Amino acid sequence: MALLRRAPRLPDDVRRSLDLRRGEKVLASAPLTDGWVLATTQHLHVVRDARLRRPWSDVDAARLDPETAELTVTWVDGSAPSVLHLEAEHARALVRAVHERVQSSVVHTARVTVPGGSVVRVALRRDADGGLLTQVLGDGRVDLSDPATAAAVDEAEAKVREAGGLS
Repeated sequence: MALLRRAPRLPDDVRRSLDLRRGEKVLASAPLTDGWVLATTQHLHVVRDARLRRPWSDVDAARLDPETAELTVTWVDGSAPSVLHLEAEHARALVRAVHERVQSSVVHTARVTVPGGSVVRVALRRDADGGLLTQVLGDGRVDLSDPATAAAVDEAEAKVREAGGLS
């Protein structure tokens, strides 16, 4: 019979340093090779020398490389991805929580192909306070100075907002 291995307990000093909002709860945590990563109801927290706290609506995607136990988080604002080196045996619950939180922040999405062939994603998402916001994500080749492209993006955003009850 295999022994069950418990995830290491979050150190008290790490928990105290989180500055959680009222009602924000830790859903999962995992040790990193150089700190800790936590999924809370409202944010992704990375506790190491440089601390990171970002709402789930800032996460574009997260991908786990099972070979290296690296969780790569990409951001909707185009800033550099965060590469988190997880201690592999404790990663499963954290990765599940990250996936669930990112998905639960998405209310509605649409894709539109704009002139020039690029695809733009428009998402209606919940922010950390529960409010709704829209995000328009392109591939870096989208030229919003082109009137036809701008009109297509505006129309797609209006449809997503309308589908979410915003007008």
